[in-house]
Amino acid sequence: MLLLIPLLPFLGFLVNASFGRWLSKTMSGGVAVAAMVGSFAASAAASWTLLGMPAGGRVIDQDVFTWISSGDLLVPFALRLDPLSMVMILVVSGIGALIHLYSTAYMHEERDSEYARYFSYLNLFAAFMLVLVLAPNFLVMFVGWEGVGLCSYLLIGFWYHKTSAADAGKKAFIVNRIGDFGFLLGVLLLFSQFGTLDFHALARGISVFAPETARFGTLSVAALLLFLGATGKSAQIPLHVWLPDAMEGPTPVSALIHAATMVTAGVYMIGRNAVLYSHAPGVLELVGIVGVATAVMAATIGLVQNDIKRVLAYSTVSQLGLMFVAMGVGAYAAGIFHLFTHAFFKALLFLGSGAVIHALAGEQDLRRMGGLRKELPITYWTFLVGALAIAGIPLLSGFFSKDELLYRAYANGHPYLWFFGSLASLLTACYMFRLVILAFHGERAPDAAAKHGAGHDGGDVSQGAAHGHLHDAPRPMAIALIVLAVGAVLAGYVGLPGVLGGSNRIESFLEPSFTVESAHAPASTAQPAETGGEAAGSAALEGGLMLTSTLVACTGIGLAWFFFVRRRDLAEAAARRFQGLHRLLLNKYYVDEIYDAGIVQPVRILSEQGLWRVLDVGVIDGAVNGVAVTIGGASGALRLLQTGSIRAYAASLMLGALLILGYMLWW
Repeated sequence: MLLLIPLLPFLGFLVNASFGRWLSKTMSGGVAVAAMVGSFAASAAASWTLLGMPAGGRVIDQDVFTWISSGDLLVPFALRLDPLSMVMILVVSGIGALIHLYSTAYMHEERDSEYARYFSYLNLFAAFMLVLVLAPNFLVMFVGWEGVGLCSYLLIGFWYHKTSAADAGKKAFIVNRIGDFGFLLGVLLLFSQFGTLDFHALARGISVFAPETARFGTLSVAALLLFLGATGKSAQIPLHVWLPDAMEGPTPVSALIHAATMVTAGVYMIGRNAVLYSHAPGVLELVGIVGVATAVMAATIGLVQNDIKRVLAYSTVSQLGLMFVAMGVGAYAAGIFHLFTHAFFKALLFLGSGAVIHALAGEQDLRRMGGLRKELPITYWTFLVGALAIAGIPLLSGFFSKDELLYRAYANGHPYLWFFGSLASLLTACYMFRLVILAFHGERAPDAAAKHGAGHDGGDVSQGAAHGHLHDAPRPMAIALIVLAVGAVLAGYVGLPGVLGGSNRIESFLEPSFTVESAHAPASTAQPAETGGEAAGSAALEGGLMLTSTLVACTGIGLAWFFFVRRRDLAEAAARRFQGLHRLLLNKYYVDEIYDAGIVQPVRILSEQGLWRVLDVGVIDGAVNGVAVTIGGASGALRLLQTGSIRAYAASLMLGALLILGYMLWW
């Protein structure tokens, strides 16, 4: 059953990649959607089986085949389902299926062959992500890890005729390779120390050591190297620069990358190696600091962006930062809980923005929108639910998960992380409702529908707007939006906190995945890692922090309403008065420009002027050409021995035999 989960979307990829040019759009889209629905059904069935097992032994292993066998190294290609991977496969396959369904309408203007190519990439992306989260060891995880990196390149650069899209795809690929270099070094270091790549075996081996509180030892170095890989995949400082540019791909791709798949891989990897990180408290502190810095930085940038998808992109970077804050304080379950709820409301927001872009013939500039609330009612109301959820309004999913991770940060002794995390939450509510107001309220810009795109030329398309009228989301898109809106409301109730009469079931369910245990050990033998589940905190403290979070969310929404509805002139005046700060935020703190000036251009100049001539021309080309000249000269000398004379050949044979005989007798 486990093998079917990634295999079905992989088969969908094979069908569309091999026969897509001969298939109709209905067939191509149907195959891709059916593959994802089948994967979700298999995930649900496997999850049901897992839930029926005893709480301390919820692990299902499946060895598919022996992959690598060399000396003491035996690596099976295997899959493992436990509470953590169960949450992930349901998110990836479920949200992924809705995004595939949405795409059947959104990408309908593409040519048949391009339509099939798109769905083949989308299926392959989902297959690799499912392999990543079901991996029982680092090597199988690395297959999925690199696979989603490849697919991100293919999907972000899907409209490869568009220079900005092709460049964005290459940027995502290169930046991720930087992080992956550290990830691979960390894996090799752990293998050299423990002789295994299996997550359970590594956890048991690591657990015999004391936490490295007084020194920065091997475990800390390994954890730091793995974290470098996580910063690349999950777009944390300083490797966050690829994610906003990923908006060059089709909008459903943005939803898939940002909500359910690739960007959550880094958070998942840290959770999967919770025992390692609990034994490296210095690195864990760094994880929290990097996370909160990323959350605040991205939120400030989101305040001034004018591209609807770019606002959401920086929102994703910021929300990922909050997940890393949870990981950094040891609240692994809280981080995964926020990952779970975030998948619903962020997919909803991206697909909602896609419906707006679809209606406006490819328009993405918020300044050319407005007044869409009445003309796009389904899109508006579902988008509003997503915006309220991400802002942290009570009784919606984002409220429960965000409050839980901020509470854990405070209760586990990191009040400064709580403060800056709350600041990021305030900014989130503010920029999200700025987006809602600019896109859906007020008066519609007169030229909002003037731009007409064509998908095969590399742009998001519209059917209705091209005919001169706005239209709400077509049925497949509307179904996806409504289902995700329901999820954005209800998903948080699996973690209802004790202060509201719940028992935070998702935290207790996930807890065994963060402990040291054998795959089939009874629960009594499990040794818990420091997960934050044991953090002391009174109901009064939790209730007070919950009230504070609610006030923060309402304040952010109120600020947006004041500056962009009541006193729009004050927002414009502030932008003029603080022109330098506004320009700094609009240009994303000039990080891309700094990288270009400090790294890209020096390497290019050095390569063109010096390094290229010395190494490439002198050493590499010289060595290759030298081998060719040597072989050519030797063959010329050997050619002279081919005289065609039988006497000469016989004499050569006799001479050779005498030399060999003489050597043997002398020896």
